[in-house]
Amino acid sequence: MSRKLIAVFGVLIALSAIHIAQVKVDPEVEKMIRAVSARRIEADIRKLVSFGTRNTLSVQDDPARGIGAARDWIFAEFQKISADCGNCLTVEKQSFVQPKAARIPEPTTLTNVIATLKGATDPARTYVVSGHYDSMCSSPTNATCDAPGANDDASGTAAVIELARVMSKYKFDATIVFMAVPGEEQGLLGAAHYAEQAKQANTDIEAMFTNDIVGGVTTMKNSPNRNRVRVFSEGVPSNETEQQANTRRSVGGENDSASRQLARYIKEQADRYLKNFSVWMIYRRDRFGRGGDHIPFLERGFPAVRITEVDEDYTHQHQNVRTENGVFYGDTPEFVDFEYTANVTRVNLISLASMARAPAKPKNVGIVTGRLTNDTDLKWDANTESDIAGYEVVWRETSSAEWTNSQAVGNVTSFTAKNRSKDNYFFGVRAVDKAGNKSPVTYPRPVR
Repeated sequence: MSRKLIAVFGVLIALSAIHIAQVKVDPEVEKMIRAVSARRIEADIRKLVSFGTRNTLSVQDDPARGIGAARDWIFAEFQKISADCGNCLTVEKQSFVQPKAARIPEPTTLTNVIATLKGATDPARTYVVSGHYDSMCSSPTNATCDAPGANDDASGTAAVIELARVMSKYKFDATIVFMAVPGEEQGLLGAAHYAEQAKQANTDIEAMFTNDIVGGVTTMKNSPNRNRVRVFSEGVPSNETEQQANTRRSVGGENDSASRQLARYIKEQADRYLKNFSVWMIYRRDRFGRGGDHIPFLERGFPAVRITEVDEDYTHQHQNVRTENGVFYGDTPEFVDFEYTANVTRVNLISLASMARAPAKPKNVGIVTGRLTNDTDLKWDANTESDIAGYEVVWRETSSAEWTNSQAVGNVTSFTAKNRSKDNYFFGVRAVDKAGNKSPVTYPRPVR
């Protein structure tokens, strides 16, 4: 082989090493994926439907019907799961009185049902996954009509319960909170209460997922998008200050909020483990005219995303159960694809397990603007984990949706990307531990 060919070959090898590599999968995460059961998810959805209605305004003292019966059953399920793992979960009811509001005709007690799996080495760092256990028929204030809510949102609640069942058998560095909330159909009330309490307590919530309508409605089984799930993430942060907005307008970053980095991480991790089911990143906070329980977290500065099936059938959402002109309306279990919900549960599990085992994402990441150069200077604070191995700098062209390139830079707190101008690329930094677990990316802010 000529020296010229050898040189070209060497350059190709170097270039290929720069692209985002497929990291080896974690055998324990693979075991968790296999443990997710569509059969158990189906049983949980049918049980939630059996309460007749779970409207937030429905009765709370009937053991067989209404929001109270659903609340108590979820609480008991979390307790059973905790007993099976040696009381590894802290199970609680977070109750509060919601004052009279647009969809709350009288002051009403609402209760978030929470199971917390405390982290082994970094318990302050927290990840929250939720579904809303309330339901509605055509009117959100009709407390007595049948509102089965199989897809919206028994599917999301069942996914959270299954995540707790599977993940409670394992240890994680960070804390994971499994949560079922009411009041979503009345204005995201349960989630807003939890998020506000977390803000007041200065809780370090690094990510929040809400699973809402993840049943893969069976009338859409022939859709070309059948084998993927949408992850909605906002670009411009809901809590952005005017100073932050001015910086963003100057140098970009509309597609690089912490929530958008979270969505990229979810897709990247799902692609590592799943062959026949994938994540579709949607670059907006939520669907037109709709909202979900991630929004109160976003408004309080926590990274959060909404996970939802790709194709919705509105004859099976927010409808009184009935047949009209030969068309059946109602959110009942026969329109839920339980294996689809299991796949969505696996997407959640992969991302949660990967983040909770990885180091925290780097703090105070800055892109240094103090010198005119075609290089890019980055700096960040050192992580505090004892098993930190180092950091990766990632980058992409400004028109790319995902991080396309990476470079391991060692256990350092600064790096200069030679001949890659900050004017031409977007950059980020993530932490890596000695086992190869990687944090989500932190997007840098300009610093002098």
